[in-house]
Amino acid sequence: MATESDEGGRPGFADAPHYHGHRERLRERFRSAGADALSDYELLELVLFRALPRRDVKPLAKELITKFGSFAETVHASEARLREVRGLGDAAIIEIRLIAATSARVAKGKLKSRAVLSSWTAVLDYCRTAMAFADKEQFRILFLDKRNQLIADELQQTGTVDHTPVYPREIVKRALELSASAIILVHNHPSGDPTPSAADIQLTQSIVAIAGPLGIAVHDHIIVGKNGHASLKGLRLI
Repeated sequence: MATESDEGGRPGFADAPHYHGHRERLRERFRSAGADALSDYELLELVLFRALPRRDVKPLAKELITKFGSFAETVHASEARLREVRGLGDAAIIEIRLIAATSARVAKGKLKSRAVLSSWTAVLDYCRTAMAFADKEQFRILFLDKRNQLIADELQQTGTVDHTPVYPREIVKRALELSASAIILVHNHPSGDPTPSAADIQLTQSIVAIAGPLGIAVHDHIIVGKNGHASLKGLRLI
């Protein structure tokens, strides 16, 4: 008599779903060779396994990668856009968005554990993880103390696809409230191209002009996009 099988593909019913063995093989490849051995859609399959235990998720994973472009863009997609995909319910959407939230929390933890200016790679990693794939423009500020340790990380504004209203005096006021000695400005370009616009440069210079006399340094303005990042300080624009 046949015995019941679990997802791992152990001996069981002859008519067990074909994807059971595929799931175990994919898990084993991840265990033995790591994430780099998997394609974007295969990594996404692993994310979907728990939410959709009784379904072949390979077609869905491939559809998501086709729609959004990559694993990173998929996990950073908004809930509204994920709901456009047929067959993707609440449980699966939570699993997908949890990956982005977890990666941002890890990157932020690395940033908080050391002096910001001596850990520029950690700054860039965090900024890109938190904002590069957002579908709307966001403006974030990192507030630093005299030792360049992170006091606060605040998302100030979220705007339309290509515009976020930012008020220099409000930024400086918040820095004074937190007793910050310096700030790093960060925003994203949903287009993917991080090249600073004339408005980006003008805004940064306005903030520098107001903050400087009050003893608050503007260390940089970083613009992130899925195609990379730009530093206004590095470009000698501030």
